[in-house]
Amino acid sequence: MNFGRRAVLAAGVAGAVSTLLAAAGCATGGGVKKTGPTLKAGESDAIKGTVRVWSWDMTTKALKRLAPAFEQRYPGTKVEVVDIGYDNAYDKITVGLKSGTGLPDVLTVEGSRLPGYIGVFRGGLYDLTSLAGRHKAQFAPADWRNVTDEQGKVFALPWDSGPCALYYRTDMFEKAGIDPNSIAVWDDYVRAGERLKSKTGKKLLVIDPQEDSTFPMLLQQQGQRYFKNGEIVVADQRAVRAATLLKTLADKDLIAFEKGWDGLVAATKAGKVATTPYAAWWSGTLTDEMKELKGKFGVVPLPAFDPGGVRTSNNGGSTLAVSGHSANARTAWAFIEFALADAGNQVSMLKNEGLFPAYLPALKDPFVTAPQPYYGGKPALKVFADLSDKVPPVEDTKDGPKARDIVNGTLSGILLHGKDPKRALDSAAKQIAAATGRPIAK
Repeated sequence: MNFGRRAVLAAGVAGAVSTLLAAAGCATGGGVKKTGPTLKAGESDAIKGTVRVWSWDMTTKALKRLAPAFEQRYPGTKVEVVDIGYDNAYDKITVGLKSGTGLPDVLTVEGSRLPGYIGVFRGGLYDLTSLAGRHKAQFAPADWRNVTDEQGKVFALPWDSGPCALYYRTDMFEKAGIDPNSIAVWDDYVRAGERLKSKTGKKLLVIDPQEDSTFPMLLQQQGQRYFKNGEIVVADQRAVRAATLLKTLADKDLIAFEKGWDGLVAATKAGKVATTPYAAWWSGTLTDEMKELKGKFGVVPLPAFDPGGVRTSNNGGSTLAVSGHSANARTAWAFIEFALADAGNQVSMLKNEGLFPAYLPALKDPFVTAPQPYYGGKPALKVFADLSDKVPPVEDTKDGPKARDIVNGTLSGILLHGKDPKRALDSAAKQIAAATGRPIAK
């Protein structure tokens, strides 16, 4: 399933996008304005004409499938969805926003990347606050945080989401005599890993030491990412706690180090590991690419850091925004609202393309709460649905890609070379401060 693949590939694209955004931040020439265009409620622009959309992979398929229904609802409209490919998507979007030319009416942007574009390209996207604000309560707080700026202005609607839980191999847990529901905190998880390895010879989880996604997941579970209140927090107590947990898993030889998406899929398919702490969309990869393992997976909430603590996080998710250079912005917004603020359309994208809805009303649909044959008749999707509105919102900024690059290198040193988490993260914080000019949190 390509959606999962692009979520992992995102880290690899980050470096190039970071460079482009940094350059754009110094000189935002072309048609980009300091204050952007606004769509307001009550304006009478007709919904008509052609809307061009940029997207990729499964998201393209979803929008192409929904387009005829929109055109039928609004006669005289036409939706053209272009698959620009994920690998080059952010280069194209960044160059277009900087030059002010060549952009479509609607842009697909991942939620974690949108704040960077909002911060750098003031005027690159339409301010949708007056129209989109009424939908706020219908989206999970963490997803809504991604589409707003520091003043609460809204620049997109959330599309899909990546609430996280713990996938586990039921057969391996049974062989080891472990009840997955007994894993309430991460210390329980480590102890379960030791028992699993002793009884089955299997490791606990896969991590890519070069482009890790587990550390940011653990940070968000604790209510932060790389910045909080504008300050760098990659070396604070929560970050050190997350890195220490990962080092403990590495020291106990419970991690299978694999490179990239292909390594994760291959290791899971081969049964090298007993768990995968990951997002809802991983389920699509399991059901699409590992049909032979039907009945051998279960899902429970993530372990918490402390008893009674948060038991989820987020990994992935996309948004749809109206380009600030659109000549048909009213119709572009109408298509976004049609696709994303409609439970039936969101559920159809979950069924057909595996896109887990950020729109909370869709999570009440019987399809989401029903038993899933792949998971031995257990309602696996309901686990994620119940966790969606509990994901802690975090602060993402235009400096996120720079911080991610530095943190990735730091985690590699901790996991592969045994570096002390506190000292390594202190060094990373200083590097981020030098690269961004931001202060380090005290």
